[in-house]
Amino acid sequence: MTQLNASIDLQGDRTRRRRERVVQRVFLGAAVFSILISVSIVGSLVGEAWNFVSQVEFASLWEIGWFPRRDIYDIPTIVIATLVIAGVAMIVAAPLGLGAAVYLSEYANPRIRRILKPIIEVLAGIPSVVLGYFALTFIGPQIIQTFFNTPSPFSMAAAGIGVGIVTIPLVASVSEDSMRAVPDTLREASYGLGANKSVTVRRVVFPAAISGIVASLILGVSRAIGETMVVFMAAGAVGGALREWSPLETGQTMTAAIASLATGTDQVAGAGLAFQSLFFVGVLLFLMTLSLNVLSERFVRRVREKY
Repeated sequence: MTQLNASIDLQGDRTRRRRERVVQRVFLGAAVFSILISVSIVGSLVGEAWNFVSQVEFASLWEIGWFPRRDIYDIPTIVIATLVIAGVAMIVAAPLGLGAAVYLSEYANPRIRRILKPIIEVLAGIPSVVLGYFALTFIGPQIIQTFFNTPSPFSMAAAGIGVGIVTIPLVASVSEDSMRAVPDTLREASYGLGANKSVTVRRVVFPAAISGIVASLILGVSRAIGETMVVFMAAGAVGGALREWSPLETGQTMTAAIASLATGTDQVAGAGLAFQSLFFVGVLLFLMTLSLNVLSERFVRRVREKY
């Protein structure tokens, strides 16, 4: 018996092992290639951003507005506009996205869920330029101008609502997955204690899924900060912008500043440090989104509940 066991090859077929090693190396190469691309992108940004920081006059970074072709690089202008539009977007996306997630997870029957969830996810596939045109032709003139009597259809509020529509599917999808992951035994225990559906959702399901819900909101903020075409078309400020805090005014975000300044390479290169300012803004945008992702991951790890 011992001799028989010794003669059995437990490693499997050699051809199969060879194929598995090849597949493993292919996947490893794909992972390493992705890392190299990311490092190359960050390296190219940091290099040109350092050229900008080392040559620019720091007084021009705290002027009245962002006008890079006039060598005025007021960073707070585009950062404030970015945060204002992202805030308006989350005011729209958070309640609608969470409401859709709660309905799909707790109230909708399987048939309705199979119909509604793909519709919500299709919304994420609509091109940003289409939603930008919608914000330009409908949200601005029909909503913002009608209710707030603004002189122009262009405003950070119109852009923020458009970005909020873009962000709704992300918040709804991630939150719904988090609530669906809550074990049914918790719901049944709540019902057994006499709680109804709404109390169970508010007191049991929502707290149990809070890590995923907060992560979806942070990802939504990151998505809103990184949106380009909607704010480029609807926020109003293209060539430059003054520093504004009111959502009813025009403004230019960090992504829109990059898009508008890079419309012509010859124009960018002929405007002092305007070309290098693109990379500096890109580094700031990268650091903002990276910080949000790290914050989201740490929060999820801290409050995640395992069942």
